[in-house]
Amino acid sequence: MDGVLADVYAIFADWHERDTGIRKQKEEVVGMREFEAFPDARKYVFTPGFFRALPPIEHGIETVRSLMQRYDVFIVSAATEFPQSVGEKLAWLNEHMPFISWQQVVLCGSKKIVKADIMIDDHFKNLDYFDGQTYLFDQPHNRLAEAGRHTRVRGWSELNAILLP
Repeated sequence: MDGVLADVYAIFADWHERDTGIRKQKEEVVGMREFEAFPDARKYVFTPGFFRALPPIEHGIETVRSLMQRYDVFIVSAATEFPQSVGEKLAWLNEHMPFISWQQVVLCGSKKIVKADIMIDDHFKNLDYFDGQTYLFDQPHNRLAEAGRHTRVRGWSELNAILLP
């Protein structure tokens, strides 16, 4: 979810600005991992309300709704690292994507267990172990890295054009 459906950079930038008075733009943190780019990011992800406050990434919700007409869609999130994220992510999905049923949500510790045809993710650690077609969702932390065997996509509009021609 984070970095693909929910905009973690937006909330990191908001909370960083709230705490420091300095607004970091995505362009300033290209090539940096989230916890590098925002020094208090680790504290933020353990703060109640963090995951619930994430804004949706542009065109993600409507594209997922369209994908459901052609594909069996599951939302998979490695949510168990941060204890409060499980409930907050479910609440986020219920608010922003009420068309996703509880049976289409997989909250896990490692995405290595996922077996499907397609995975869309912003982290190599999730895509590299996946056997199916992989789409690397472009984010500042992965932008300078070669996509390798993954297909880099620069947003939901591009994914829509690929998956729903």
